[in-house]
Amino acid sequence: MTARYRVIVDNDFSGDPDDLFQLAHHVLSPSVEIPVVIGSHLAPGDFFDPSDQQADNAARIATELLELLGSGIPVVAGSNTALDTALDTVPDGRPAAKPGPASEAIIREAMRDDPRPLFVALGAGMTDLASAVLVEPRIAERLTAVWIGGPEHEGLGLPFPIDGQVEYNLNIDIRGAQVVFDSGIPIWQVPRNTYRQALMSLAELDTRVRPHGPLGQLLAESIDGLVAMAESAGRQLGETYCLGDQPLVLLTALQSAFEPEPSSSEWVIVPTPRLTDAGWYEPRPDGRPMRVYTRIDTRLMFDDLCAKLEQFARD
Repeated sequence: MTARYRVIVDNDFSGDPDDLFQLAHHVLSPSVEIPVVIGSHLAPGDFFDPSDQQADNAARIATELLELLGSGIPVVAGSNTALDTALDTVPDGRPAAKPGPASEAIIREAMRDDPRPLFVALGAGMTDLASAVLVEPRIAERLTAVWIGGPEHEGLGLPFPIDGQVEYNLNIDIRGAQVVFDSGIPIWQVPRNTYRQALMSLAELDTRVRPHGPLGQLLAESIDGLVAMAESAGRQLGETYCLGDQPLVLLTALQSAFEPEPSSSEWVIVPTPRLTDAGWYEPRPDGRPMRVYTRIDTRLMFDDLCAKLEQFARD
Protein backbone atom coordinates (compact mmCIF):
# COMPACT_ATOMS: atom_id res chain seq x y z
CA MET A 1 0.00 0.00 0.00
CA THR A 2 1.29 3.46 -0.89
CA ALA A 3 1.16 5.99 1.94
CA ARG A 4 -1.27 8.79 1.16
CA TYR A 5 -0.42 11.01 4.14
CA ARG A 6 2.69 12.13 5.97
CA VAL A 7 2.51 12.18 9.77
CA ILE A 8 5.09 13.65 12.13
CA VAL A 9 4.57 11.98 15.51
CA ASP A 10 5.28 14.28 18.50
CA ASN A 11 4.67 12.76 21.93
CA ASP A 12 5.90 12.60 25.53
CA PHE A 13 7.02 8.97 25.52
CA SER A 14 8.49 9.16 29.03
CA GLY A 15 5.01 9.86 30.42
CA ASP A 16 1.68 8.05 30.37
CA PRO A 17 2.16 4.78 28.37
CA ASP A 18 -0.78 5.43 26.05
CA ASP A 19 1.72 7.10 23.73
CA LEU A 20 3.49 3.75 23.20
CA PHE A 21 0.24 2.28 21.87
CA GLN A 22 -0.19 5.28 19.58
CA LEU A 23 3.33 5.09 18.15
CA ALA A 24 3.15 1.33 17.57
CA HIS A 25 -0.26 1.66 15.91
CA HIS A 26 0.90 4.49 13.66
CA VAL A 27 4.03 2.60 12.57
CA LEU A 28 1.93 -0.47 11.75
CA SER A 29 -0.42 1.62 9.56
CA PRO A 30 0.70 1.50 5.90
CA SER A 31 -1.44 4.44 4.74
CA VAL A 32 0.86 6.93 6.47
CA GLU A 33 4.54 7.70 6.10
CA ILE A 34 6.24 8.89 9.29
CA PRO A 35 9.25 11.03 8.33
CA VAL A 36 10.31 11.66 11.95
CA VAL A 37 9.29 10.93 15.54
CA ILE A 38 9.77 13.67 18.12
CA GLY A 39 10.20 12.92 21.82
CA SER A 40 8.75 15.85 23.75
CA HIS A 41 8.80 17.08 27.33
CA LEU A 42 6.24 16.87 30.11
CA ALA A 43 5.40 19.51 32.68
CA PRO A 44 8.27 20.25 35.10
CA GLY A 45 8.50 17.66 37.87
CA ASP A 46 5.84 15.46 36.28
CA PHE A 47 5.00 12.31 38.23
CA PHE A 48 5.96 10.04 35.33
CA ASP A 49 9.37 11.64 34.72
CA PRO A 50 10.53 14.31 37.19
CA SER A 51 13.92 14.69 35.48
CA ASP A 52 15.08 17.73 33.53
CA GLN A 53 15.79 15.60 30.45
CA GLN A 54 12.25 14.51 29.65
CA ALA A 55 12.48 15.02 25.89
CA ASP A 56 15.76 13.10 25.71
CA ASN A 57 14.24 10.27 27.74
CA ALA A 58 11.17 10.31 25.48
CA ALA A 59 13.37 10.03 22.38
CA ARG A 60 15.24 7.08 23.90
CA ILE A 61 12.01 5.24 24.75
CA ALA A 62 10.60 5.87 21.27
CA THR A 63 13.83 4.57 19.70
CA GLU A 64 13.61 1.36 21.74
CA LEU A 65 10.01 0.79 20.66
CA LEU A 66 10.87 1.42 17.01
CA GLU A 67 13.70 -1.11 17.25
CA LEU A 68 11.21 -3.70 18.51
CA LEU A 69 9.02 -2.82 15.52
CA GLY A 70 11.97 -3.21 13.15
CA SER A 71 11.58 0.39 12.04
CA GLY A 72 14.32 2.78 11.01
CA ILE A 73 12.22 5.95 11.38
CA PRO A 74 14.50 8.72 12.71
CA VAL A 75 13.86 10.01 16.22
CA VAL A 76 14.83 13.42 17.56
CA ALA A 77 14.50 14.94 21.01
CA GLY A 78 12.52 18.14 21.29
CA SER A 79 13.04 20.97 23.74
CA ASN A 80 13.30 19.88 27.37
CA THR A 81 11.49 23.03 28.49
CA ALA A 82 8.37 24.95 27.53
CA LEU A 83 8.25 28.39 25.96
CA ASP A 84 8.38 31.02 28.66
CA THR A 85 7.56 34.68 28.11
CA ALA A 86 9.15 35.56 31.45
CA LEU A 87 12.53 34.28 30.28
CA ASP A 88 12.46 34.34 26.48
CA THR A 89 10.72 37.34 24.97
CA VAL A 90 10.87 39.28 21.79
CA PRO A 91 9.93 42.95 21.45
CA ASP A 92 6.27 42.28 20.66
CA GLY A 93 5.87 40.25 23.85
CA ARG A 94 5.42 36.89 22.15
CA PRO A 95 7.47 33.94 23.35
CA ALA A 96 10.76 33.39 21.58
CA ALA A 97 11.26 30.12 19.74
CA LYS A 98 13.40 27.40 21.23
CA PRO A 99 14.75 26.01 17.96
CA GLY A 100 16.44 22.65 17.81
CA PRO A 101 16.47 19.38 15.85
CA ALA A 102 12.72 18.83 16.42
CA SER A 103 11.49 22.20 15.20
CA GLU A 104 14.00 22.03 12.34
CA ALA A 105 12.62 18.62 11.34
CA ILE A 106 9.06 20.01 11.28
CA ILE A 107 10.12 22.96 9.11
CA ARG A 108 12.13 20.76 6.77
CA GLU A 109 9.26 18.31 6.20
CA ALA A 110 6.65 21.06 5.86
CA MET A 111 8.69 22.92 3.25
CA ARG A 112 9.60 19.77 1.32
CA ASP A 113 8.03 19.44 -2.11
CA ASP A 114 5.56 16.61 -1.55
CA PRO A 115 1.90 16.76 -2.64
CA ARG A 116 0.68 14.48 0.17
CA PRO A 117 -0.97 16.26 3.12
CA LEU A 118 1.19 16.60 6.23
CA PHE A 119 -0.18 16.11 9.74
CA VAL A 120 1.67 16.82 12.97
CA ALA A 121 0.17 14.36 15.45
CA LEU A 122 0.58 15.85 18.93
CA GLY A 123 -0.10 13.70 21.98
CA ALA A 124 1.35 16.10 24.53
CA GLY A 125 2.43 19.75 24.42
CA MET A 126 3.06 21.97 21.40
CA THR A 127 6.50 23.41 22.19
CA ASP A 128 8.34 22.26 19.09
CA LEU A 129 5.52 23.02 16.65
CA ALA A 130 5.23 26.48 18.22
CA SER A 131 8.97 27.02 17.82
CA ALA A 132 8.78 25.86 14.21
CA VAL A 133 6.02 28.29 13.25
CA LEU A 134 7.76 31.15 15.09
CA VAL A 135 10.94 30.50 13.08
CA GLU A 136 9.18 29.82 9.76
CA PRO A 137 5.61 31.17 9.61
CA ARG A 138 5.08 29.74 6.11
CA ILE A 139 4.64 26.24 7.50
CA ALA A 140 1.19 27.27 8.77
CA GLU A 141 -0.18 26.79 5.25
CA ARG A 142 1.56 23.46 4.73
CA LEU A 143 0.43 21.21 7.59
CA THR A 144 -2.44 20.39 9.93
CA ALA A 145 -2.00 20.00 13.69
CA VAL A 146 -3.96 17.11 15.23
CA TRP A 147 -3.84 17.71 18.98
CA ILE A 148 -4.94 15.60 21.91
CA GLY A 149 -5.48 18.30 24.50
CA GLY A 150 -7.35 21.26 25.84
CA PRO A 151 -10.41 21.51 28.07
CA GLU A 152 -14.04 21.15 27.08
CA HIS A 153 -15.69 23.81 24.95
CA GLU A 154 -18.86 25.37 26.30
CA GLY A 155 -21.86 23.44 25.00
CA LEU A 156 -19.74 20.67 23.46
CA GLY A 157 -19.62 17.98 26.10
CA LEU A 158 -19.93 17.54 29.82
CA PRO A 159 -17.51 19.54 31.96
CA PHE A 160 -14.65 17.72 33.62
CA PRO A 161 -15.48 17.02 37.28
CA ILE A 162 -12.44 18.83 38.76
CA ASP A 163 -13.07 22.58 38.80
CA GLY A 164 -10.21 24.82 37.77
CA GLN A 165 -7.77 22.07 36.79
CA VAL A 166 -5.80 22.93 33.65
CA GLU A 167 -6.06 20.10 31.13
CA TYR A 168 -2.97 17.86 31.30
CA ASN A 169 -1.48 18.35 27.82
CA LEU A 170 -2.26 22.06 27.74
CA ASN A 171 -0.53 22.46 31.09
CA ILE A 172 2.69 21.09 29.57
CA ASP A 173 3.16 24.35 27.65
CA ILE A 174 0.36 26.91 27.72
CA ARG A 175 2.56 29.44 25.90
CA GLY A 176 3.31 27.00 23.12
CA ALA A 177 -0.38 26.21 22.67
CA GLN A 178 -1.17 29.93 22.59
CA VAL A 179 1.34 30.40 19.77
CA VAL A 180 -0.20 27.61 17.69
CA PHE A 181 -3.76 28.79 18.34
CA ASP A 182 -2.72 32.34 17.33
CA SER A 183 -0.91 31.16 14.19
CA GLY A 184 -2.54 30.22 10.91
CA ILE A 185 -2.03 26.47 11.44
CA PRO A 186 -5.26 24.48 10.89
CA ILE A 187 -6.11 22.59 14.10
CA TRP A 188 -8.04 19.37 14.60
CA GLN A 189 -8.55 19.25 18.35
CA VAL A 190 -9.52 16.24 20.46
CA PRO A 191 -10.34 17.93 23.78
CA ARG A 192 -10.48 16.29 27.19
CA ASN A 193 -14.13 15.21 27.12
CA THR A 194 -13.52 13.47 23.78
CA TYR A 195 -10.19 11.73 24.37
CA ARG A 196 -11.63 10.35 27.61
CA GLN A 197 -13.88 8.21 25.39
CA ALA A 198 -10.82 6.13 24.41
CA LEU A 199 -11.26 3.50 27.11
CA MET A 200 -9.90 -0.03 26.79
CA SER A 201 -10.76 -2.53 29.51
CA LEU A 202 -8.05 -4.43 31.36
CA ALA A 203 -9.74 -7.62 30.22
CA GLU A 204 -9.29 -6.49 26.60
CA LEU A 205 -5.63 -5.76 27.28
CA ASP A 206 -5.22 -9.30 28.60
CA THR A 207 -7.01 -11.03 25.72
CA ARG A 208 -6.46 -8.77 22.70
CA VAL A 209 -3.08 -7.10 23.28
CA ARG A 210 -0.89 -9.18 25.63
CA PRO A 211 -0.95 -12.44 23.58
CA HIS A 212 0.55 -10.82 20.47
CA GLY A 213 4.26 -11.42 20.83
CA PRO A 214 6.92 -9.23 22.45
CA LEU A 215 5.21 -6.04 21.23
CA GLY A 216 1.84 -6.96 22.73
CA GLN A 217 3.56 -8.02 25.93
CA LEU A 218 5.47 -4.74 26.20
CA LEU A 219 2.35 -2.65 25.65
CA ALA A 220 0.26 -4.61 28.15
CA GLU A 221 3.04 -4.55 30.75
CA SER A 222 3.31 -0.78 30.45
CA ILE A 223 -0.24 -0.57 31.80
CA ASP A 224 0.41 -3.35 34.36
CA GLY A 225 3.17 -1.29 35.88
CA LEU A 226 1.02 1.80 36.15
CA VAL A 227 -1.87 -0.13 37.74
CA ALA A 228 0.50 -1.71 40.26
CA MET A 229 2.02 1.67 41.09
CA ALA A 230 -1.42 3.16 41.67
CA GLU A 231 -2.47 0.25 43.89
CA SER A 232 0.69 0.53 45.97
CA ALA A 233 -0.28 4.15 46.60
CA GLY A 234 -3.76 3.07 47.70
CA ARG A 235 -5.51 4.16 44.51
CA GLN A 236 -7.78 1.87 42.51
CA LEU A 237 -7.98 2.56 38.77
CA GLY A 238 -10.95 0.29 38.10
CA GLU A 239 -11.33 -1.97 35.08
CA THR A 240 -10.42 0.40 32.25
CA TYR A 241 -7.52 2.53 31.07
CA CYS A 242 -7.71 5.57 28.85
CA LEU A 243 -5.56 5.23 25.73
CA GLY A 244 -6.19 8.87 24.99
CA ASP A 245 -3.56 9.28 22.27
CA GLN A 246 -5.08 6.63 19.97
CA PRO A 247 -7.34 9.15 18.15
CA LEU A 248 -4.16 10.46 16.50
CA VAL A 249 -4.11 7.22 14.49
CA LEU A 250 -7.86 7.16 13.92
CA LEU A 251 -7.97 10.68 12.48
CA THR A 252 -4.94 10.31 10.18
CA ALA A 253 -4.38 6.69 9.15
CA LEU A 254 -7.96 5.40 9.35
CA GLN A 255 -9.72 7.83 7.04
CA SER A 256 -12.40 6.75 4.58
CA ALA A 257 -11.45 5.22 1.23
CA PHE A 258 -13.49 7.60 -0.94
CA GLU A 259 -13.61 11.34 -0.23
CA PRO A 260 -11.03 10.74 2.52
CA GLU A 261 -11.98 12.05 5.94
CA PRO A 262 -12.15 10.63 9.50
CA SER A 263 -15.76 10.02 8.51
CA SER A 264 -16.70 7.60 11.29
CA SER A 265 -16.00 10.18 14.00
CA GLU A 266 -17.90 13.40 14.63
CA TRP A 267 -16.73 16.98 14.83
CA VAL A 268 -17.97 20.55 14.79
CA ILE A 269 -16.37 23.62 13.29
CA VAL A 270 -15.79 26.58 15.63
CA PRO A 271 -13.81 29.82 15.35
CA THR A 272 -10.39 29.16 16.86
CA PRO A 273 -10.53 30.72 20.33
CA ARG A 274 -7.73 32.38 22.24
CA LEU A 275 -6.17 30.42 25.06
CA THR A 276 -5.85 32.29 28.34
CA ASP A 277 -2.91 32.08 30.72
CA ALA A 278 -5.24 30.22 33.09
CA GLY A 279 -5.72 27.43 30.54
CA TRP A 280 -9.24 28.21 29.29
CA TYR A 281 -10.80 29.63 26.16
CA GLU A 282 -11.58 33.21 25.28
CA PRO A 283 -14.04 33.56 22.36
CA ARG A 284 -12.63 34.93 19.12
CA PRO A 285 -15.57 35.18 16.69
CA ASP A 286 -13.31 36.05 13.76
CA GLY A 287 -10.90 33.18 14.45
CA ARG A 288 -10.06 30.79 11.62
CA PRO A 289 -12.18 27.62 11.47
CA MET A 290 -11.05 24.84 13.82
CA ARG A 291 -12.30 21.25 14.06
CA VAL A 292 -13.31 20.11 17.52
CA TYR A 293 -13.96 16.38 17.69
CA THR A 294 -16.92 15.46 19.86
CA ARG A 295 -17.08 11.68 19.32
CA ILE A 296 -14.45 9.17 18.24
CA ASP A 297 -15.00 5.79 16.61
CA THR A 298 -13.53 3.59 19.34
CA ARG A 299 -14.73 0.40 17.60
CA LEU A 300 -12.64 1.03 14.48
CA MET A 301 -9.74 2.47 16.46
CA PHE A 302 -9.27 -0.42 18.89
CA ASP A 303 -10.25 -3.26 16.55
CA ASP A 304 -7.70 -2.00 14.03
CA LEU A 305 -5.01 -1.72 16.71
CA CYS A 306 -5.57 -5.29 17.92
CA ALA A 307 -5.73 -6.69 14.38
CA LYS A 308 -2.44 -5.03 13.45
CA LEU A 309 -0.77 -6.30 16.63
CA GLU A 310 -1.92 -9.83 15.72
CA GLN A 311 -0.67 -9.46 12.14
CA PHE A 312 2.70 -8.14 13.28
CA ALA A 313 3.16 -11.00 15.77
CA ARG A 314 2.19 -13.54 13.10
CA ASP A 315 4.46 -12.11 10.41
